[in-house]
Amino acid sequence: MNAHKQILKVTSFICGILIIIGTALFMYGYFVNGYQNVAGVGAGAVMGAAFIFIMGVFLVATEEMIERNRQRKLS
Repeated sequence: MNAHKQILKVTSFICGILIIIGTALFMYGYFVNGYQNVAGVGAGAVMGAAFIFIMGVFLVATEEMIERNRQRKLS
């Protein structure tokens, strides 16, 4: 169970940083500089962070379900 908490903490930390960087790039590209390419990179970074977070949560949930099934079969 401790390993699952560590995976979730690392995933949320990485995704939080990516969301902050992506939001900053989007704001810079869309409002400040006017470059649409930078805004696209920022939006892509935010979407990538959301995808990474969802995959991390799915990984942890899958591992917990596998462990529960093993414990049920052993008892």
